[in-house]
Amino acid sequence: MIERQFVSQKVKEYQIQEYIKSKLIGAGYSHTEIQRTPLGEKIIIYTARPGLVVGRKGENIKKLTTVLHRRFKIENPQIEIGELDNPMLDVNYVVDKISSTLLRFGSKRFKSIGYKTLQEIIDSGALGAEIVISGKVPSSRARSWRFKAGLLKKSGNISQNKIKKCVGTANLKSGVIGIKVSIMTPDIILPDRILILDKETKVLVEKKEIDSENVDENKVKETMKTKTIKSENVDENKVKETMKTKTIKSENVDENKDLPEAFYEKDSSKSNEKTEKKDHKETTEEKEEKKVRRKRTTLKKNTTEKVSEENADKNEKKDLEKMNDSELSGEQNEKV
Repeated sequence: MIERQFVSQKVKEYQIQEYIKSKLIGAGYSHTEIQRTPLGEKIIIYTARPGLVVGRKGENIKKLTTVLHRRFKIENPQIEIGELDNPMLDVNYVVDKISSTLLRFGSKRFKSIGYKTLQEIIDSGALGAEIVISGKVPSSRARSWRFKAGLLKKSGNISQNKIKKCVGTANLKSGVIGIKVSIMTPDIILPDRILILDKETKVLVEKKEIDSENVDENKVKETMKTKTIKSENVDENKVKETMKTKTIKSENVDENKDLPEAFYEKDSSKSNEKTEKKDHKETTEEKEEKKVRRKRTTLKKNTTEKVSEENADKNEKKDLEKMNDSELSGEQNEKV
């Protein structure tokens, strides 16, 4: 019984989707979602043209709500409209667009319609796409035309499960034309695709930077802790020293209060004696420096006098030698 209920629910959802699809031809219809809520069933219609679906003052939505309530026996149906972000990558929208253009312009322009839609799909970012139009495209016999571009897998798991496919029809006067669209969207990751990127080095550098930042943060935290501990210790030591000094000063002050005036007079006399002794020491040092300076000046004078006397003696000796030489030369001349 439970299985039959599930099957009946799915059949009902399929019938609702087909009915909405038949009523919204040419309005950019994509698909519908049915959500069950405590207030009722919510039906979300995804389209590329929400204005056409809503109609003037919401006429189309009112009609749909009445039909869903009466025909499909949905209690309190709530219809919402969702807009497609990239409609050319939606297979249902592309099939609806091709069928509406064929109904509008006829089957004679099927080639231009096929190539134009294919180019729009590729421009929107698809890896590959294929459009097959089959039927009495202007000829007496049926035939099929294939429009393809880009990369499209034909076999394997990707073609069966990941490539988006849709089949639709366009009911023309000449006959029914079948439309088959398959799109390989850019979010599909191929197993045989190999990418060589230069971003690995950047990632490694970023990791190293992050690690270094973490290490620096830890170091900073440790240093801050040590600084706080040291500052606390220093502050405690300072407080202790200040307390000691204050206690000592207070003790001295208290002792001084009890002393008599004569004691203060003795202290003043002692201080005066100390200052006199210092002045006397300074005067004795100055006297010694003056004596040294005098000795140096006297030594310089004595050395200069001795040098001058020696020079005078040398000059006198030279003069005497010259005189003796001249006398000897005169006597020799007289003898000759």
